[in-house]
Amino acid sequence: MNKLNYLKIASRSAKIQISELKKIKKVFNNNFIKAVDMILNCKGKVIFAGIGKSGLIARKVSATFSSIGIPSFFCHPSEALHGDMGQIEKKDILIIFSYSGNTSELNNMLKYANRFKIKIIGIASKIDSVLLKASDVKLILPKVKEADLIGMVPTSSTSISLLLGDCLASTVMYQKKFSKDKFKVFHPGGNIGNSLLLAKDIMVYGKKMPVVSYNKNFKEALAEMNKKKLGIVVILKNKIIKGLVTDGDLRRELRTNQINDNLNRFMKKSPLVVHENMPASKALAICNDKKITSLLVVSEKDFIKKNRKLLGIIHIHFLLKDGIK
Repeated sequence: MNKLNYLKIASRSAKIQISELKKIKKVFNNNFIKAVDMILNCKGKVIFAGIGKSGLIARKVSATFSSIGIPSFFCHPSEALHGDMGQIEKKDILIIFSYSGNTSELNNMLKYANRFKIKIIGIASKIDSVLLKASDVKLILPKVKEADLIGMVPTSSTSISLLLGDCLASTVMYQKKFSKDKFKVFHPGGNIGNSLLLAKDIMVYGKKMPVVSYNKNFKEALAEMNKKKLGIVVILKNKIIKGLVTDGDLRRELRTNQINDNLNRFMKKSPLVVHENMPASKALAICNDKKITSLLVVSEKDFIKKNRKLLGIIHIHFLLKDGIK
């Protein structure tokens, strides 16, 4: 077989799925609105279920809901027969995926939910299926053409199921006013978490900051720098940033032997500052561009002012340690 045909087959499969996924618009109706409202008003957990490939879709969508702060988990219908039903309470809702809607393994879970009046959002393609008949909210998936060569292997059908689950999650996110700050809470690690870190998340503040009053001398500044170990000392007057002295500045002054000299004479009077909500990745870019090791952090409100209060200090080592890129 000519290997160029691999690309033709893959392109054909992709083309079919892209075309079939456009049918998702048929699901965006009053029942979709009811499903979103049911999720938003849920006082318990949003529990997902499904068998086979539909189960894999349900598991993924459940993970997405958990990542946006909606208490959720996947419950396998077969495992539920052996005690897992006890995880499902009256205040919970069930979201069940089954493209045909007639999967026999779902029957006991449906009976349990109906018996204890647990609300069900059913997602299937057949309106007369067992699943949809047992559901309080019926989301009817459009019939789609599968993208494999024989038109039978779940491809487009699983894609459109996943798309519907993601659309539910996106709509719930919008209604809950889900923000980057909230997302960061649920994704503290990994590349996603690192990309969302702000200056205020990695700065040192309070007593950890090397600061001295503007009327202090060389010895006092050196002692503070050695104590806090950031390679700088920030000069303040009534908590307002007046200047910055670096380790290099103090070393150069040592050569003059004027160690009691006032700091005003050699401090940098317009040190570079960033605001607290600047992305940490941008702060690293500034350090690299300006070839500096530290940045002073002020509030976003103070950033545009001439007299700015010191909020914190970022050192390039903090950025690199947290994996900021």
